[in-house]
Amino acid sequence: MRVDLFDYDLPDDLIAQQPAERRDGSRLMLLDRATGSLEHRLFSEIPALLRPGDLLVVNDTRVIPARLIGRRAASPRAPRTGTGGVDGGAVEALLLERVGDPAEESAAGSRTWKALLKGVRPSSELLRFEGGIVGRVRDRAGEEAFLLELSAPDEAGGIEAALERAALMPTPPYIKRSRGEVADPRLALDRERYQTVYAREPGAVAAPTAGLHFTADLLDAIRAQGARVESLTLHVGWGTFQPVRCEQVEDHRIHPEACAVPESLALAVEETRRAAGRVVAVGTTVTRALEWSAEPRGRTIRAAKGRCDLFLHPGREFSVVDVLLTNFHMPRSTLLMLVAAFAGRELVLAAYAEAIRRRYRFYSYGDAMFLT
Repeated sequence: MRVDLFDYDLPDDLIAQQPAERRDGSRLMLLDRATGSLEHRLFSEIPALLRPGDLLVVNDTRVIPARLIGRRAASPRAPRTGTGGVDGGAVEALLLERVGDPAEESAAGSRTWKALLKGVRPSSELLRFEGGIVGRVRDRAGEEAFLLELSAPDEAGGIEAALERAALMPTPPYIKRSRGEVADPRLALDRERYQTVYAREPGAVAAPTAGLHFTADLLDAIRAQGARVESLTLHVGWGTFQPVRCEQVEDHRIHPEACAVPESLALAVEETRRAAGRVVAVGTTVTRALEWSAEPRGRTIRAAKGRCDLFLHPGREFSVVDVLLTNFHMPRSTLLMLVAAFAGRELVLAAYAEAIRRRYRFYSYGDAMFLT
């Protein structure tokens, strides 16, 4: 199937640049896969859409502050600028995942990350980031990434503490922020709102955005309806924003992401099946993890831990997920392809066209769909 079949035109002003005033204040489009009918609600109404015996599955990954802003340190031959030996060349790093032996690095006081870098040459160049964090480029790590060794001053309390204070939340490129001398006040808002209320396991460099709409009160209301809420962990990686560069959908490969599906969730899915309830996946990450852990036969899952690289696109079958809650996704993205696989490409693109006509807000901070 051609990738361009998943294209559509979106006005720039419909790309949400900040979250709704209230987490549960976003709009919610209901799409019935069997009839093609559409309804328009508010996200706060979602408890009424769930039935007693349903199982709501969320992703409890926690987004880490992973974007570093800094400058290149001056080489011995470069002119000094009077700024502590920094030559003024701007650099930016997006930390992707930890690598190396944690015990050895703990003794050395440094940490090595696979990272995407802007403004940096592939050498042992020294970088100085905000918060006193020092980086050194060690080597390439594939075609696009580098190995970046990071350390922080002793008074910073270690590199993790320094990152928590100085690094920015890794919001996607389409969310525009000013990181100059006058910082965008929305950067502080991102620390709170580009994170689900149930985030627990640190490791993601992108948020599982369908979950951003939930509040603690909303989850309590869902449980009061007789539905069950369980979690798994899939650390969303940079592959979420990696463009599909091939012409045929089937030729694309998903970047593997660390995933853990607990035994308690496997038991919950089995009990939900026996009670004739529905498995409701909160987002594409939960959908991929559930289908990745599906038993070879039947509609249940097994406890699993590993790296999930499952690519769900039209032509792939779904064994576990009955209902999908998700945001509106970018054209030609693997996320849109997953939704199209679940509900049908033409039906989904027609729903997107209606969402644009009604001026729904799109992407990470945007509105949501509930596909039954």
